[in-house]
Amino acid sequence: MKVFFVTGGAGFIGSAFVHLVLRERQDVSIIDFDALTYAGNLENLKDADPARHRFVRGDIRDKEAVLSALPDGADAIFNFAAESHVDRSITSASEFVTTNVLGTQVLLDCVRAKNVGRFVQVSTDEVMGSLPEDDSAFFLEDSPLQPNSPYAASKAAAEHFVRAARETFGLDTVITRCGNNYGPRQFPEKLIPLMIANAMRNEPLPVYGDGMNVRDWIFVDDHARAILAAYECGVSGSHYNVGARNERRNIEVVRSILDALGKPHSLIRYVQDRLGHDRRYAIDATLVENELGWKPATTWEDGLAATIDWYRNNQDWVEHIRNGAYREYYREMYAEKLGN
Repeated sequence: MKVFFVTGGAGFIGSAFVHLVLRERQDVSIIDFDALTYAGNLENLKDADPARHRFVRGDIRDKEAVLSALPDGADAIFNFAAESHVDRSITSASEFVTTNVLGTQVLLDCVRAKNVGRFVQVSTDEVMGSLPEDDSAFFLEDSPLQPNSPYAASKAAAEHFVRAARETFGLDTVITRCGNNYGPRQFPEKLIPLMIANAMRNEPLPVYGDGMNVRDWIFVDDHARAILAAYECGVSGSHYNVGARNERRNIEVVRSILDALGKPHSLIRYVQDRLGHDRRYAIDATLVENELGWKPATTWEDGLAATIDWYRNNQDWVEHIRNGAYREYYREMYAEKLGN
């Protein structure tokens, strides 16, 4: 039985990966290591097979806690644990530096101490900065790292430490960089779940700036499958850009949600733009498609419909989240801008 040590497995993308592996790889057991910060939610793991899934609450910045939970000779560490919301990083970058940078280095130290097989760093396309608005430029694996937010800077720094660990100590590492994820169980500070939740409650939908920022959207299960492919087939020392070739302007996404829910576009409220807001992300996924044999299986239309249906059918989950730490964050970020 292979052993995967998954950090941040109670979060949105991490839990999708956990469910995928348990469903499709019967020869794998998972140790799920998560600090359960505001975005971690054990409800995301309630259907995980207890025979092959063990949850350990712990912080990746705590080396002793990691070493205690990580078995000798584990086949892989998958590092999903991260502070990931750009707005929060603008308000305060400290947690992003300690978790995303220091935490990654702690894990790399533990790889050496426990003789772990492969280290998979889950990164983001945001480390490469912003692209021109025309459709002729794309992020490539060799695009320079030009982060424009504290969050992106912390993820870029983490990538450098992963590379350094490989070059210095010969660790077997792979880095994946993905575009914007969407799907069930995403914390409602992110664009799509925020807009779905507000639309269902007939509340204003806050859209930054002119709403014309472009993102490459991918269904979370497709991303999880790409990460698994990078572990199983990726070349050691490589990084892979993961994208669905699905560029959408933010305002187009918001209007699609309102149309699907039968809600009026008059709910849209344009609010002051985010500081340093990148204009366009777009990924050339040729390498991951050709080298790993991966392609997204979910269309935008099907993925968005499935996501909306999940939030519609899981109102208890949504309300539990909205009544917790998210309430104060939402009030701080949007209520004053919306005049509430």
